[in-house]
Amino acid sequence: MNLDLAGKCAIVGGASQGIGYGIAHLLASEGARVAITARRERDLRTAAEKMAAETGAEILPVQADCRLAADCDRVVKTVGDAFGRIDILVNNDGAPPLGDLSSFDDAAWQKAMEQNFMYVARMCRGVLPIMQERGGSILNITAISAIQPIPRFGLSVASWGAVIGYAKTLALEVARFSINVNTICPGYVDTQRLEKVFSTGDKPARQMRSELEREVPLGRIGSVSDIASLVALLVSPRGSYITGTVIPVDGGLFRAVR
Repeated sequence: MNLDLAGKCAIVGGASQGIGYGIAHLLASEGARVAITARRERDLRTAAEKMAAETGAEILPVQADCRLAADCDRVVKTVGDAFGRIDILVNNDGAPPLGDLSSFDDAAWQKAMEQNFMYVARMCRGVLPIMQERGGSILNITAISAIQPIPRFGLSVASWGAVIGYAKTLALEVARFSINVNTICPGYVDTQRLEKVFSTGDKPARQMRSELEREVPLGRIGSVSDIASLVALLVSPRGSYITGTVIPVDGGLFRAVR
């Protein structure tokens, strides 16, 4: 299926590796011009060069720390000046530390909200004046824990819960400008972050992976392409009638009846 992404201009956060890289790579493969952001400039530039070589698309690396308001503003201005338009915004980053809720002080909560919630609010606020001219698409990446809480994931659960409420409200407010806003909640995805979880657990990595695979009804850990494929549809003209949704992409882990 042709997703009609040729000529579209996108910003993808956290795109030097993992899910963000996979999303940016697929959008570029579909003909979009893509700006990618990440904190570590060396990794970001390496990713941009590889992506451009493999897709032939225009890739713009913009080093930024999404937790900083000034960096969010700079990303929007840099991309707007370079591309002349912004059609797609994919808000994606890592996650705060794990731990019992009672162990986190105010500073930890503030950092979590800056990274997960304020990042989304600032980037949306920045791109909306540009998108309102011709429509667009905003997609937020959270995690399955945002809708099915997991012990010790409380910082992420609370801050991504705020993102979901924000995104649903924003979808209502910007629909008249032909802008759709959606949030996806990946489950277990085969990335470096998941490998880190394997390596820091109290069980052998192979055993932990096997247990997670058995927990998933479809019987496997998700791939980056599983996430990127849905994102590409949702931010494309083909997905323009889908807005205000929260979609688990988890192989059936989420079991609630909604």
